[in-house]
Amino acid sequence: MEVPPKKFFRLSPGNEVRLRYAYIIKCVEVIKDAKGEITELHCTVDPDSKSGGATAGRKIKGTIHWVSAAHALDAEVRLYDRLFTVEEPDGDKEGRDFKTFLNPNSLEVVSAGKLEPSLADAKPETRYQFERLGYFRADPKDSKPGRLVFSRTVSLRDTWAKEQNK
Repeated sequence: MEVPPKKFFRLSPGNEVRLRYAYIIKCVEVIKDAKGEITELHCTVDPDSKSGGATAGRKIKGTIHWVSAAHALDAEVRLYDRLFTVEEPDGDKEGRDFKTFLNPNSLEVVSAGKLEPSLADAKPETRYQFERLGYFRADPKDSKPGRLVFSRTVSLRDTWAKEQNK
């Protein structure tokens, strides 16, 4: 993010992050095209920050998983959320029908997902963990070679717990 909010611990100008399983990098310059779109990030690397290096133990607040845009696979990713907006949709004291509590956001489809090339031959029903998002499986009906479709089966975030803390 070029102008991040407070407590943003991902890559931004002047900020350091650890690349998952690799080095600590720092964004030092953002390059844009004539339309103002970001085309490049110029970063420095701490070569001693990889596992076993002299500065490997240095604490950095952000760790990112980098997927190469040049090698990434396009995919549709289906993010399922809870079906109802309340915990007990059939126990309404006012006698409302359970359908009143259907969650309109129970399915989000990300049609421009980018995945690691190792998933090109993902078999239907095989499960994968997408870091920080949850567990996914290749859709048995819709996923085909050249058209990958993954559905989230388990989220790593508890949306009910988030609702309780509001």
